[in-house]
Amino acid sequence: MPVIHVPLSGGPAAVAYDRTGTGPGVVLVHGTGATRAQWLPLTDAVADRFTVVAPDYSGSGDTTDHGGPLTLTDLADEVLAAADHAGLDRFHLVGHSLGAAIATHLAAHRPERVRSLVLHAGWVHTDTRLRAEFTHWLDLLRTDAAHGTAHFARMLPLAAFGPRYWARTDTAANEELVRALATTLAPGVARQTEVDLSVDLRPLLGRVTAPTLVLASAHDRIIGADQQRALLTGIRDSRYQEIDAGHGAPGEDPAGFAALIAGFLDERRAAEAAADAPGVPVGPGVAARA
Repeated sequence: MPVIHVPLSGGPAAVAYDRTGTGPGVVLVHGTGATRAQWLPLTDAVADRFTVVAPDYSGSGDTTDHGGPLTLTDLADEVLAAADHAGLDRFHLVGHSLGAAIATHLAAHRPERVRSLVLHAGWVHTDTRLRAEFTHWLDLLRTDAAHGTAHFARMLPLAAFGPRYWARTDTAANEELVRALATTLAPGVARQTEVDLSVDLRPLLGRVTAPTLVLASAHDRIIGADQQRALLTGIRDSRYQEIDAGHGAPGEDPAGFAALIAGFLDERRAAEAAADAPGVPVGPGVAARA
């Protein structure tokens, strides 16, 4: 497990990441409360043709840091540092939820590094409704920490999963999931939720130049359709796709989620190869918005 030391606004971090496979680089950025293990199904699906780098950012997994407040810039710096340490010059970038916000921030500030961008369950700005959502999360997390309860873990399936999950589960299975979530949530989930509260990408969207897939969940109870429309409007070279799942699509439908992203990555790889091939004209119509 490689580790890279990264200076942050509050002090240093030792960022752990996985590097798997061979080929063009893909960097994967997990969501709030998750770890790089979130990406194992996608890694398995593409590691035969891509070099996959999946870091734990601060508050998650094997990464350690100063323990204080974090910023979106801090987390983007950690992701870029992992890509640098893994030897990736340019790379495809995939983010889920907070990871999508981190990926958008990175793509806006370092456009020359990002080949393409996949944003699942991302958002542009923490508006009043999202602020209420994340504040509720923090209240639950503080109550759990004070009283040994599992209110946050119990809320997660309700907020994150769509109808297909509820149709195929029962009370016992859902209770088992709640118990598992209570013991596996990242220890820094509250610190990461504070970053969720701070997201405002509105000044940055026009700086994103990478071809972008805005991947929405049809039954997302956390991120509304208005946020997806704002991403599509603000990012010039963007397109839309939907998955029949809730906000937590990586856990609800891991195979389907991985297949959609792998399809986009393969398409971008083929487009780049065609553009680089001798005798292939490159003009305004090449790799245009779908």
